[in-house]
Amino acid sequence: MRAQKNSVQPTAIAAAKVTAATITPATISAVENRVQQLCWRYAERLPFHGWHHVSFVRSKAVDFATANGADASVVEVAALVHDVNYLVLRNSPAAAGSELRRGLLADCGVPDEVADWIDDLIDEAEMANRGRHISLEAQALSDADTLFKALPVTPVVLAHRYLQENNVSLKDLAHKIVGEQCDVHDSGYYFYNPEAAATYSRWATANLQLWRCIKEAVDDPTVVELLDAVHAVDSTLAAS
Repeated sequence: MRAQKNSVQPTAIAAAKVTAATITPATISAVENRVQQLCWRYAERLPFHGWHHVSFVRSKAVDFATANGADASVVEVAALVHDVNYLVLRNSPAAAGSELRRGLLADCGVPDEVADWIDDLIDEAEMANRGRHISLEAQALSDADTLFKALPVTPVVLAHRYLQENNVSLKDLAHKIVGEQCDVHDSGYYFYNPEAAATYSRWATANLQLWRCIKEAVDDPTVVELLDAVHAVDSTLAAS
């Protein structure tokens, strides 16, 4: 498994193949089928990062890639395989899925140099890694994944699924979100696409303010007592 990179640019070989090695629709379909099968087979392990997440990120990433001039076929495949690390290890970085990702891509006929590019841009686009200046492909993938995080429904409908999937506490999740996302948001590159920034920044700001408040709340003794009582009820119900 290759080491995770803090700021990754496309390899020279991959960059030279933007037009020559565009991934064919048949290959994209093969990758889609494999990932969808994995998501459904392991649906109980992926209540947050399951097919609903993958298909949303894939659709929006293609839109953003088309808008910014990135190689949409490469971005589409990257979106399909960007979260396979959660099948390898709970609560893991994208790099943890490199071996599984590259094996899946090889099985579907993606050339090694394009697979290298995809693996690199997934690391590059990851929230914990990304900087102001990343490749167009990484920007498109990042904006799609970031939008999923910023949706107003995500903390209401899906946050508890993240806790379940990754076996982390609400406090852990609040610290992760605030620690990884707030500086990026405040520095002005939460979204790279100008239209996405104009359309969704209000959602992102409200979402991050909520998580800042949650981070404060879970350190309050009164709230901790309340959460302990709720967990005790849940444990009693689960045991009955």
